Amino acid sequence: MENGDVRILVCDDERDVCEMLQEYLKKRGFMVSMASSGKQLREVLETKKIGLIILDINMPGEDGLSVLRSLRVDNQTPVIMLTAAGEVVDRIIGLEMGADDYLGKPVDLRELEARIKSVLRRHNDGQGRTGERSKTASARFGEFLLDIEAAKLMNNEGVEVPLTAMEFSLLKVFAENRGRALTRDQLLEQAHDRSWDPFDRSIDIRISRIRRKVEVNPEKPLIIKTVRGIGYIFDPEAH
Repeated sequence: MENGDVRILVCDDERDVCEMLQEYLKKRGFMVSMASSGKQLREVLETKKIGLIILDINMPGEDGLSVLRSLRVDNQTPVIMLTAAGEVVDRIIGLEMGADDYLGKPVDLRELEARIKSVLRRHNDGQGRTGERSKTASARFGEFLLDIEAAKLMNNEGVEVPLTAMEFSLLKVFAENRGRALTRDQLLEQAHDRSWDPFDRSIDIRISRIRRKVEVNPEKPLIIKTVRGIGYIFDPEAH
């Protein structure tokens, strides 16, 4: 997918930030829409096809975390959160709610562009747009079935369980490495996300989110187990 095929929605109450991002991203070939609030963001989503959202956490009124929470009810458009420097708590909460990436303010434009391309690549891979067949067509995670070609996680009733692009990528990695202990670094490498530090809590947060979706008891996981001192292992025989 070319940059010109992707429309990015920048949602930030600081007009100068929006205009700076709009100017930079347009020069890189992206289409750009702007919003200054959650209300405007939803209006844009109703009228335009958005490929990725850049969402500021610290907006007055309805903040970015509240917007993200409502968005994730029925919309899986990739989201990159903008956080104030050092706001680790907000960053962690954003990841737990389903943000695909985050970036601190003031924004480094070149890093933002790299993050956008990384998130879009994962999302497109998850949607099966790479034109390559996966090594594994499907995998069962307890009572759930991961359809890799369709990039969907289904329960026993055939109801789709929402996944972010990174969650799908991680489940796909586990499915292709059944019974093999994987380090955090290997998980990030195979999920095509080198923007994360393997010692960062982000990978553990994402595994925790996945466990809440596929484990009977996320506090005592049987399907995706922790291997102390190494990382994680997918046990396809767990019930």
